[in-house]
Formats: sequence, C-alpha cells, structure tokens
Amino acid sequence: MSTSTEFCLEWEPINKDEWRGVWVFTEIFDNEISEASLQLLNPGRMIADKIGTELVSIMIGDKVQKHLLEPIYYGADKVIYVEDERLAVYTPEVYGETLLALIRKYKPEIVLAAGTLRGREMIPYVANSLRAGITADCTDFDVDVKTRDLIMIRPPFGATLLAYIRAPERRPQMSTVRPNVFKLPKRDESRKGEIIREYVDIPKPRIELVHSEYIKTEEIPIEKAEIIVSGGRGLGSAEGFKLLEKLANLIEGVVAGSRKAVDAGWIPHERQVGQTGKSVKASLYIAVGISGAAQHLFGIREAVTVVAINIDPDAPIFENADYGIVGDYKVIIPALIEEIERRKNVKKTDNKQSLQR
Repeated sequence: MSTSTEFCLEWEPINKDEWRGVWVFTEIFDNEISEASLQLLNPGRMIADKIGTELVSIMIGDKVQKHLLEPIYYGADKVIYVEDERLAVYTPEVYGETLLALIRKYKPEIVLAAGTLRGREMIPYVANSLRAGITADCTDFDVDVKTRDLIMIRPPFGATLLAYIRAPERRPQMSTVRPNVFKLPKRDESRKGEIIREYVDIPKPRIELVHSEYIKTEEIPIEKAEIIVSGGRGLGSAEGFKLLEKLANLIEGVVAGSRKAVDAGWIPHERQVGQTGKSVKASLYIAVGISGAAQHLFGIREAVTVVAINIDPDAPIFENADYGIVGDYKVIIPALIEEIERRKNVKKTDNKQSLQR
C-alpha cells in the first residue's frame, strides 16, 4: 500500500530573467562590521563569477557610512546601503521590511546572510514575505550555470549524508551560513566599486524597546578561540569536563563540546561545536571522546591542527585528525596535565636562575 500527499502553494508567477545579481547582507553589530558577513563574500564572489553577474553588499543601520568600503575591499562590486536613525535599534520586522523594499526594487536572484542571531531571525521573515526558497546553515554552495539555480549544500539533521537543495521556481534564492564556515577573503584596498544610498519607508516597530544591555563574559567565545579542548559522549559524564577545563586553563584555551555532550546537559549550547552549534577556526583543537560525526566535522574543518583522543581505534575522528591518541582519556589527560605542569615549572626555575645571574 502506498500513500502520497500533494501540497498546493499559491503564489504569483515570476519572470526569473528579471532577477539578477548576488547579494550578501552585511551586518553591522555594536558599530562594527560583522566578520561572518564578510566571510560570505567568498562564496558570493564564486557564485557571481560563475553566472556572470555582480556581487552586491547590502548594509542597513543608523551608522554605516564608515564601513562602506570594507565589502568592496573584500570582493564586492557594489554596496547598496540604507542609513537612518530609526534603524538604530534592530528589530526583525523593521530591518526585514527595509531589506524587502530593496529586494523588490532591484530583484536579486540570490541573497546570502550570516547565520547570526539577526540573520536567522530576519532572513526567514523576508523569505516568507516573498514566498522564496530558503535553506539554513549551509556548508557549501554550487550553481547550475545553465538555469542559474543556486545549489545549497548542507548535512541533514542526524544524517551523515549531504543534501543538495534547489529552489528552481522562485526568486530570490536565500540562504544562511554559520560563522567561520568560509574563510575571510583576501582584503585588497586597491579594489574599486560603486556605492549607492537608498531611501525607503522605515516602518514603525510594533514592539517598543524599553531597555537593552550587553552582558560581557570573561570567557572567550569558542568561534574566536585559538585553542579549544572539546569533549563528547565518550567522557561518560559531566565530571569529565572538569579534567578538560584543567587542561584548557593550562594551555590558555577554552572548553567546548559535541552535540551529544550538550544534549546530555554536560556543557551549555553556546559551547557546542558542529552543524547545529558553531564553526571554529582554532589553531589547536583537541577532541576528547568525540566519535567524529559529519555534523561535528563540519564545525572543525577550518581548525589548523586537530588532535583526537578516543578509546575506539575505529572512531571516524581519527581520519580527520592530524594527530591521534588511542586510549582512555582518564589516563591520557592527567598525564598531559602533569607533563605540561612539569615543563612550566622547569621553565620558571630556569628563568629565576637567569635573573639571579
């Protein structure tokens, strides 16, 4: 017995030939341009070159003029911006309607945005308003040159496969990408480009912001950390993270974890590495008790050096590690801590003797 379900979506037909250009929403947060947005100029440039169109950076805010040249230096051909004091406070509705006005005027065929809190909130709002296709958390892109369809690549949740997604019937094609999935393009101050200021009707927000406050933490965000000690289900319990914290403190690193560790409640979600967490670009990434699922490996593909510690010699993580240690972390980590402490003490003694001379 077989069953089938048909879905009928009503929308106005579009002429895809009228939609041209690749856009990157370039986010400004706390008066600074988002590096995650600039990273998207890398795949944006590739896509635009393949289909022979322009790469455009879109900037929205109350103070954007000092940032206008940066996207051009990083590869954009053009910057279109809206600057208005009413955009000082971000709300998804106000920013979304502003971006919608620009899209309806210029008709870009592709819109990319970083998977930040703003991007994950605002871009679906825009896509829904346009009845456009959107794919979140992409890890790569390709493009069908003949049809100009964007091929959005991402691993499905809970799978080791890759999904290749198209939205052939609608424009624009929209996607979000988590920070650090792509490398920052090379900055070139000799590049020239066009800058256009647009004026749109800024809607009044339905929700009034009464008070906002930035809470700063002493801990370095994992996406900015140079050294990361990360734990997975193989630790067996939350107690295992105490050992990792001690090691991380010794080597001036931070502690992170896999999705399994987060699901178990051993480490907070903001410390999760992987497809449903954060992508990192640490100089040193130590994976302890992490098997190496596809989602986790996507999160560490920009890490420079990966060291894997796992009791299972067949764990997939070893195929993606620069160095592998097979064994019980309860033995290996204390031994590492002891050796690092010994070497630090020797160095202190040598420095003290040198001063006495």
